[in-house]
Amino acid sequence: MATTFSALPDSVQRPSSGPRLESPLHPASRWLFLAVLLGGFAYAGFSIFSDTAQVGEQMATGVFLFLGLALLIALGFEFVNGFHDTANAVATVIYTNSMPAAVAVVWSGFFNFLGVMFSSGAVAYSIITLLPVDLILHVGSNAGFAMIFALLLAAVLWNLATWYVGLPNSSSHALIGSILGVGFANQLISAGSKGGTAGVDWGQAEKVLSALLFSPLLGFIGALLLLFVMKLVLRNPKLYSAPEGNAPPPRGIRALLIGTCTAVSFAHGGNDGQKGMGLIMLILIGCAPTAYALNRTMPESATPAFVASATAAAEAFGAHGGAANSDVGAARTTLTIALQTKHAATPTVYAAVDTLSRDVSQRIGAFGSLEKVPAKATPNLRNDMYLVLDTTRLVTKDAGAARIFSEPELKAIAGYQANLEQGTRYIPLWVKITVALALGLGTMVGWKRIVITVGERIGKTHLTYGMGASAELMAAGTILLAQNYGLPVSTTHILTSGVAGASVANGAGLRAKTVTSMALAWLLTLPVAMALSGGLYWLLLTLLDIFGAR
Repeated sequence: MATTFSALPDSVQRPSSGPRLESPLHPASRWLFLAVLLGGFAYAGFSIFSDTAQVGEQMATGVFLFLGLALLIALGFEFVNGFHDTANAVATVIYTNSMPAAVAVVWSGFFNFLGVMFSSGAVAYSIITLLPVDLILHVGSNAGFAMIFALLLAAVLWNLATWYVGLPNSSSHALIGSILGVGFANQLISAGSKGGTAGVDWGQAEKVLSALLFSPLLGFIGALLLLFVMKLVLRNPKLYSAPEGNAPPPRGIRALLIGTCTAVSFAHGGNDGQKGMGLIMLILIGCAPTAYALNRTMPESATPAFVASATAAAEAFGAHGGAANSDVGAARTTLTIALQTKHAATPTVYAAVDTLSRDVSQRIGAFGSLEKVPAKATPNLRNDMYLVLDTTRLVTKDAGAARIFSEPELKAIAGYQANLEQGTRYIPLWVKITVALALGLGTMVGWKRIVITVGERIGKTHLTYGMGASAELMAAGTILLAQNYGLPVSTTHILTSGVAGASVANGAGLRAKTVTSMALAWLLTLPVAMALSGGLYWLLLTLLDIFGAR
């Protein structure tokens, strides 16, 4: 018979025969944890030193320390993300006695690590494109550094606050809210002087926010329907019964639940790990542009193809552009204004893209490869490539572009965009490894608060095997689908919505207090994170003015 929780207040309810969340750890495990953590930081420091030395970039001690602090906060965000979000993945296997708690969190941490390592990086730059273009182009400025610190601190503070009260809040929501807050504050501070480049790209924001809005609904409805289907197809009554005492489930059911936990952990690492990667790349570009502003790992053999694609795209734009203009500076100004006004479908802009694209290809062709671009030329080249990439995307998003450009021309432009992305948007292997370590290790601490909420306080009865499996299958499928399209989504909201949907399908009902608190956190996260990051950004800029650093 299912154990109920309705007799006690939510704050103290625990199942009479619930899982054992406390288990003694071998003393060596703490030393191993600390060794891996410190080893990850040492590896990051050595990689930065090696990369900058290889290109002849000398960082002052102050800049290196500043970089270290920024990386510490960024990795801290991923660490907090680990124990905040991944608790959702392990709650089902713990509360169905499929795995001991200590084993489950280590297992989940390992597959989070693998998820990060096999990720594409598409989500990382989907997050970055929310930031103001002006700050991305000048990320090494004081305003750029203020932006990074403000959004990271705001996201970490809100995550810690919700974790402390045991509320399954979304790290993705917190980070995206922080980014929107910085962009909105920067636009207000700039008072319109920089137009659209000073604020948020609301077109991209709409795409990201839509994914965050609809994915929990998909999790709820999908898990509800999936459990109904399971009941029709899989008639084993044990699937829909609460665990008996602390006994593990039958072997087949246990394998299913461990498999779904593994899938959610892997998917979480692949999606959430990329958010930290994108932020770390911004930090690296700002502090060490020579080493990280361009993808110096691109082989020299790729240069002719890059030059050819740039020439083909330039010819496509030139065919529809106005009078040819050889002034590269004027072309930059034209493209900057186009991004400010979000209006690029004009012959003047086409001509400017033609001019700047030919100039970029000539410079890269003269150097021989991105690896050989000298230190002094790196920031300007990267900014020009970024300008061209964002402007061409603005052009191709225009509804009339298909009528203006032929299919072969659009194909040439798409190929050029892909090469520009490869040259400016990449993730070094060591960044993936350090983020994977931070996220993986984060799963192994502080997980109990969220696990108890997911396992005990959403439905009114004990979590059954079928409920756990259906919720996690929908969560893993939804996250992997979003990752394929480069969309950041919330593991927390998808999985907790899935548990709620499965509870309804199982006739368990929902705890109004917990669901209301979760919905309130869902509604408050964006505005609170925006207010926190916007306020911190303004404060940091004010302090820079006071101390004469701007």
